[in-house]
Amino acid sequence: MSRRNLEHLFNPRSIALIGASDRPHSVGATVMRNLLGAGFAGPVWPVNLRHAVVAGRRAYSSVAELPEAPQLAVICTPAPGIPALISELGARGTRAAIVISAGLEERVGGTTLATAMLEAARPFTLRILGPNCIGLLVPGIGLNASFAHVGARKGPLAFIAQSGALTTAMLDWADAQGIGFSHFISLGNAADVDFGDLLDHLARDGETRAILLYIEAVTAARKFLSAARTAARNKPVIVVKSGRTSASALAARSHSGALAGADAVYDAAFRRAGILRVGATRELFDAAEILARLKPYAGPRLAIVGNGGGPGVMATDALTGCGGHLAELGAETLRRLDAVLPASGSRANPLDLGGDARPERYVAALGAVLEDPEIDAVLVIHAPTAVASVEEVATACVPVLSRARRPVLACWMGREGDAAAASVAADVPVYSTPEEAVGAFVHVARYHESQALLLEAPASIPEFVRDVSAARAILAAASKEGRPVLTEPEAKGVLAAYGVPIVETRIAGGISELADAAQSLGYPIVLKILSPDISHKSDVGGVALDIETPEALQRAAAAMLARCRELAPDARIEGFTVQQMIRRGGAHELIVGMTVDSTFGPTIVFGQGGTAVEVIADRALALPPLNAILARDLISRTRVSRVLTGYRDRPAADRAALEQTLVKLSQLVADLPEVAELDINPLLADEHGVLALDARIRIDAAAAPGTERFAIRPYPCELEERADFGGRRILLRPIRPEDFDQHRRFLGAIAAEDLRARFFAALRQVPQRELAYLTQIDYDREMAFIAETPGQSAAALGESTRKETLGVARACTDPENLEAEFAVLVRSDLKGRGLGALLLDKLIRYCRERGTRRMVGQTLSANARMLKLASAAGFRIEQKEGGLCELTCELRGAARRDVRGTDIP
Repeated sequence: MSRRNLEHLFNPRSIALIGASDRPHSVGATVMRNLLGAGFAGPVWPVNLRHAVVAGRRAYSSVAELPEAPQLAVICTPAPGIPALISELGARGTRAAIVISAGLEERVGGTTLATAMLEAARPFTLRILGPNCIGLLVPGIGLNASFAHVGARKGPLAFIAQSGALTTAMLDWADAQGIGFSHFISLGNAADVDFGDLLDHLARDGETRAILLYIEAVTAARKFLSAARTAARNKPVIVVKSGRTSASALAARSHSGALAGADAVYDAAFRRAGILRVGATRELFDAAEILARLKPYAGPRLAIVGNGGGPGVMATDALTGCGGHLAELGAETLRRLDAVLPASGSRANPLDLGGDARPERYVAALGAVLEDPEIDAVLVIHAPTAVASVEEVATACVPVLSRARRPVLACWMGREGDAAAASVAADVPVYSTPEEAVGAFVHVARYHESQALLLEAPASIPEFVRDVSAARAILAAASKEGRPVLTEPEAKGVLAAYGVPIVETRIAGGISELADAAQSLGYPIVLKILSPDISHKSDVGGVALDIETPEALQRAAAAMLARCRELAPDARIEGFTVQQMIRRGGAHELIVGMTVDSTFGPTIVFGQGGTAVEVIADRALALPPLNAILARDLISRTRVSRVLTGYRDRPAADRAALEQTLVKLSQLVADLPEVAELDINPLLADEHGVLALDARIRIDAAAAPGTERFAIRPYPCELEERADFGGRRILLRPIRPEDFDQHRRFLGAIAAEDLRARFFAALRQVPQRELAYLTQIDYDREMAFIAETPGQSAAALGESTRKETLGVARACTDPENLEAEFAVLVRSDLKGRGLGALLLDKLIRYCRERGTRRMVGQTLSANARMLKLASAAGFRIEQKEGGLCELTCELRGAARRDVRGTDIP
């Protein structure tokens, strides 16, 4: 749904516990004890049908008897009565409930109790956490609405889990470790409130420093990713995901489907959303701590300094095993180290100071390493020796570590390590083993890699020439004939329509037609079997290479037919395909493909190709839409990417051509929703470019239209339009995540009184978490149009010309698209010149076209310019209490008016 009414769930002023009890060990008694024992300041009203007193307090026999509508209801009664209770609570005025009870999957009268519960809640927008959940804890307000056996300490972490058992186990462990929480939430079956809603809420919560998730499965993928991207722009979002295996991968018919197991798709989704994934629940807290304590991230290159080869090698193994980067020591650093280290000492990374290293040697070596511009972070390791204790080394290193401008981690090994850790500066994380320290640094590096992807919002229509009509004609012909799988020439025809280089291919209906087809192409040629029932031709001997003569072609065709009839007797043989034999000796065989995941929709696959593609299993996945930067990231996450850069006498492959092919494939998937699976295997890549040798496409006419099936909606560049303002051309366009800094400059140019009129609060500047929320939007549920123009040249200051935001109009729509709340803000020096009218007109047209019923907003009664603008655009103005005016414009069934107040036919 949305964040609507979640404030009643997480910050209620009153609570009713329905099903409260005094029966020992019952859920009702446990929840009542927790509610009363956590320090909640508001009233807690027990509701019990049979008892007048529960937990020493007056009990009420029904919701109707309560002294007033509770802001939050906690329900632990039998499942059959819950829909009626929700309806009664909603009618009374309650807007949030926690349903701890289980058993709502039971069907009654043709529908489940859970569905009936949601139907009862819908008229009141009553939000429901659960059912079948432990409940929630908000220690900051003394709220423990759960049946957990232990409470939660107050702290900066929010924890959300789907598993009730894991919830209580983690609460118990965290209490023993002294870890505190801003929120501790058990989702249960998430019939209403889900991960997306909670991420939206916690993203803007000032008491939450990091959000930790335990996920078993995601529903509403687009909503989840939109909320996660917004939250991750503000604070770390860290996840542990259970269920790493997927039986669905084994059932997939194409190579891409077999490779794109569900867990790998989750990995791709988390990465694109800026979420850090860890492998275990303990790592959730370790990662949150390192991200909070480490100095500002400078890059992935790590230097390791220690007093022994073994620990340094262990750290290196851990780093390279995780795909980390070992820094190279610069020439000046090596020169300085020569004056410090013994002649037999190491001069490479990891840097071995020797077993006799005293604290002075550590200090001198760290001084050299920390000033090396080729090093981004440093890990210092000390194993205790008779020459120098851990405490001595740690104490001596503290001043150097504290002054460091880049991240520094410490590993104090042995029994002395824990005691020495207390002597180190607070911003230097300390670990007891090299592997733990490296693992923490890798978490930081991966987090910042994924953060960089947050700024990417690929256009819905990238700039390259394509023939969509030709591709659709091929798909339509196959669909009309009832063929779910295109022939190889058809598949290549679709690729060619999108500018993907292909090898020319001809069809021969039988052996007698082969000679003409081969002659037209020229020898040598490749012969392949043509059958809609044989997906992988090499499995049945359906491919013959390097055929030089007509005689050899006839023999190869006869032998191929015989093999296919023996190995695939039920397969329909429609003939052969003939193509030129391509000889590019230095080319790499790659696979590029697409499959549709049941949760996240279309997924792009890239990796090492060839007949052993599944065995090698070198692949990476990404969610479309892609641009060149995202394509480059996808390629970099494979082993084969290392050889694509060239080695020895083998030149580098044309990476730009490869990236463009991935972008074209992403757009193909957006334009042609019928495409359910696609393989290009092999795709040859070398210094001359790329070439598709074989292709396979499966279609499904029932697929969702266009980008609707994408988990991430592309940037809607089709909504961009030019306009005249003040004698110059400006661009009205949707806001993008990369507008963060530009929008900050825009808001910095707004006068304080105008900020107050917009945000109803006295602000010197908009907080960063709000800026992220304003620029990282979900185009499905909200829209922000900015007016943009190139800024004045600042060449005299040595700066490049940069674009400027002049104004913004924003609308946020409710889940049913009934109502959109809007706001308009124009740079203070441009007020009264018609820019607000341009933006509001653009916003009204957009909301009307997407079927929104009405637009509403609020403004201060003293904001005469806004009131005049709204009136001219057809808004009804109603005076409210507190010096506010409510603005309403009906968009359906009303005459359209432009911002000058003129009716539009």
